[in-house]
Amino acid sequence: MQNQPTFVLVHGAFANSFSFAPLQAELALLGHRSVAVDLPGHGFEATYPAPYQAPQDLDALAGEPGGIKGVTLADNAARVIGVLERAKENGPTVLVSHSRGGITATAVANARPELVDRLVYVSAWCPVDLDVNDYYAQPEMAGVDPGAFAASLVGNPAELGLLRVNFRTADPAALAAFKQAFAADLSDDEFRTFLNTFQPDENLDVGTSADRAQAATWGRVPRTYVRLSDDASIPPAMQDRLIREGDALTPGNPFDVRTVEGSHLRWLVHPAPAARVLADLAALPPAGA
Repeated sequence: MQNQPTFVLVHGAFANSFSFAPLQAELALLGHRSVAVDLPGHGFEATYPAPYQAPQDLDALAGEPGGIKGVTLADNAARVIGVLERAKENGPTVLVSHSRGGITATAVANARPELVDRLVYVSAWCPVDLDVNDYYAQPEMAGVDPGAFAASLVGNPAELGLLRVNFRTADPAALAAFKQAFAADLSDDEFRTFLNTFQPDENLDVGTSADRAQAATWGRVPRTYVRLSDDASIPPAMQDRLIREGDALTPGNPFDVRTVEGSHLRWLVHPAPAARVLADLAALPPAGA
């Protein structure tokens, strides 16, 4: 088993390791080991304030403290580095990130490239030319509707020190906006089930220019970008821009590009196609081979 890689899976915003359970089952059935990481303040470390429960008290929820306050990108990277250090004892590692988790994966590869044999971004942020927040003002994001989060945001992020979203809303308009943004190709039951795995709080720190991909470290790790063809949250045009920017930074080590059909969340609910892509990547030679 020493030559078999361990897939280390990093979730996106408001998500947690639970999101990867179906994918991990598929990977296991294909003969591959994996570990899903909970970033600090996620999973069983998350805060679910009493006013978030039913019946909800949104006024009280707006002022309730959350344990994720103060968590930084550096904290996220340190958590993943600790997992990679342990996984690396058993052989190669493949670091797989989704959505906002790509920011953490990039920071990890900047800091400790020797721990990662392959980076895999699944419709994930990989900041190269801009900070992540600045990409939202770019033409590739013009069609993204910010209303899903804006309509369900609870409290003042500056006062709370975190982002808080009411994913347990019953407002039909808000639910429709969430589904359009993340899971338009899932059934209503599948969509609501996934929505109930989200946690209400997310940290604020998405890094600075110092956390963008660095050619000398990140740039020497073999990397794959898995495009999600129908993603309305990080549209294919933005995914392609991130690929182009990464390739321009290190033209001698371009992205290996794959495409999986579906929305931002479909690959996690129906994971067989993505699992086959990852299994194929496991057969590629590790860094330095």
